[in-house]
Amino acid sequence: MGKGQSTANTSAVSKDVFTDITPICESLTEVAHQCEQNAIPISFVGTNKKLNELDPSFMYTQIIKKIILTIKFKQNHIQDYFDYCRDAFKDNKKEMEDIRRLESHYHNKTPIYWYTCDMFLYPMLNRALRLMNCDIITRMGFFICDLYRHIEQLHQEQYAGRTAADTFTVYCGLVLSTEDVKKMMEEKGGLISFSNFLSTSKDRNTSLRFAQNATINSDQVKVLFIMKINPGESTTPFASIPSISDFEEEEVLFSMHSVFRIQDIKQMDGNNRLYEVNLTLTADNDSELNRLTDYIRQESYPDEEGWYRLGSVLIKMGQSNKAEDIYQVLLDQTSDDKDTVPIYHRLGAMKHNQGKHQEALTFYEKSIAIKQKTLPPNHPDLATSYHNIGNVHDNIGNYQKALLSHEKVLEICQQSLPPNHLNLAKSYNNIGNVHINMGNYPEALLSHEKALEIRQQSFAPNHPDLASSYNNIGAVHYSMGTYPKALLSHEKALEIRQQSLPPNHPDFTSSYNNIGLVYYSMGNYPKALLSHEKALKIRQQSLPSNHPDLASSYNNIGLVHYNMGNYPKALSSHEKALEIREQSLPSNHSDLASSCNNIGAVQYSMGNYCKALLSYEKALEIRQQSLPPNHPDLASSYNNIGLVYENLGNYAKTRTFYEHAIQIAQQSLPSNHPRLQLYRNNLKDVQNK
Repeated sequence: MGKGQSTANTSAVSKDVFTDITPICESLTEVAHQCEQNAIPISFVGTNKKLNELDPSFMYTQIIKKIILTIKFKQNHIQDYFDYCRDAFKDNKKEMEDIRRLESHYHNKTPIYWYTCDMFLYPMLNRALRLMNCDIITRMGFFICDLYRHIEQLHQEQYAGRTAADTFTVYCGLVLSTEDVKKMMEEKGGLISFSNFLSTSKDRNTSLRFAQNATINSDQVKVLFIMKINPGESTTPFASIPSISDFEEEEVLFSMHSVFRIQDIKQMDGNNRLYEVNLTLTADNDSELNRLTDYIRQESYPDEEGWYRLGSVLIKMGQSNKAEDIYQVLLDQTSDDKDTVPIYHRLGAMKHNQGKHQEALTFYEKSIAIKQKTLPPNHPDLATSYHNIGNVHDNIGNYQKALLSHEKVLEICQQSLPPNHLNLAKSYNNIGNVHINMGNYPEALLSHEKALEIRQQSFAPNHPDLASSYNNIGAVHYSMGTYPKALLSHEKALEIRQQSLPPNHPDFTSSYNNIGLVYYSMGNYPKALLSHEKALKIRQQSLPSNHPDLASSYNNIGLVHYNMGNYPKALSSHEKALEIREQSLPSNHSDLASSCNNIGAVQYSMGNYCKALLSYEKALEIRQQSLPPNHPDLASSYNNIGLVYENLGNYAKTRTFYEHAIQIAQQSLPSNHPRLQLYRNNLKDVQNK
């Protein structure tokens, strides 16, 4: 074998390939190859597994492959990859020489030649597939496409007219984790997918040339895959490549995402560290595979094309930066106003996800201005623009403008769509979010329950949009003080996201953050801290250093430390949150008030009453500018200032501020809300002072 592959999930996979079964047991016990380039990403699909419960890594790499194969790559895409490699390997003399050779002769040699060539190309591709590095996968899209088409061409030349009588066998020796072997045993009769280009061989002696002694960890076992191939029914292109490969061996190369059915798995010679697995390449008429293929097509924006479709999938995967690069290039190449509308829309989405709200608003307004020239006032496309503009206003604290935009969306949808249409659910969802931010919790709960009801009629139980609805219902219950209900909703949202989204997707931060908030409010501070630290870790990996969501994580971690009595850590976290918010939000944003309020609380607890009063007064000033007059956070500010005056001995002012707090809380919170009870108790304590 000239090369190996990489692992996408927990598998630490090494690969050697053999032809004759007789000496394989001995060889497998002596050799395995555990280099980075020899780890293979594998996924399993059980016979009883629901399609909406598929491994997200399997789903998204399959989707990206299918989209890449539809894109017409140009020389500038190839040159972009060479330039990227030149920058990445600038300090490596050998790799720089290989880049020059690849750049000069890429079109003079076949893709299979380059794939088997001893250079950076195949390790880079396989590592990208293992780590789901969408940036590298997209940059190498031209090569993935060229290699796939080359294998496909050879397959047609070599196996056209072949039948079941021409069935043959190839062998592939791997080192797998015990967890993956256990999965294979459980999924016997199900499907196994190798997510990259899979190399196999017919020749034992040549294969052994590449075998090396292997050190097997305690959580690994050796596996011999025996693969039965019927060329008359195969679903995956494959080709014999001994005359093309850079290595002189009888190699059979399978294209990406070759799917086999697991026929049998058993120990070899009673050795529990050595297994034999019989596989059969899936046939064109395999009903389970056809069902799987159709599901993946539906989940990958089938109505869009090429780069647009790829960008949409990248956004869904949380890869907004790479999607933005793609859309910016498309915008630069477009001159017709009509064709710029969807690009402006997508760039607005990119900026919104990055926390650059004013830039997002600019792109969205450019898009709607063009639409308004050509569309009737109740056209669904206008609803899309109002929806996006409303979301931006919501994020920058312009709640009245946000509510007006989302109510305009609802009005258009009710006129033009059936009552269970998903766009209505989206509209109710967004109206609910604005009501939460305005402190209108009963209205918020009603809107989010309407959204969930519509989505439950349309989606499978584990669809990410259902997670969003549960998340939002949990947020309302949290704000209303019904914490057990809030925790149930947020845990349901997290469960769905774990089944449907790739690791480190930004939506996980929402779940961890909200679960942390509920635990915090229930007084379970260790669990709250653990959840908030998980959210912060994901955000640090995916967001710029001044993104408002990072401030939210620091703020929440500060709150937990404060309640655990770790005041220096709490003050440091809150000051970090305030610093980020001052860089990224308008000066009257309510989140700035929250940071000032929390810094005041820490200073108060440390006995620094004058510093605490300054921070609390700043928080109240911002809240008076940005919130409705009966918002619960205003009550909190009045209560906190009252606490400081009480400790300073000014009881007249203390009573005045406590009374303001109670008056507002009675208008905005349920009669049994813990905070309302707290405010009343505070006033009672100073009545006679």
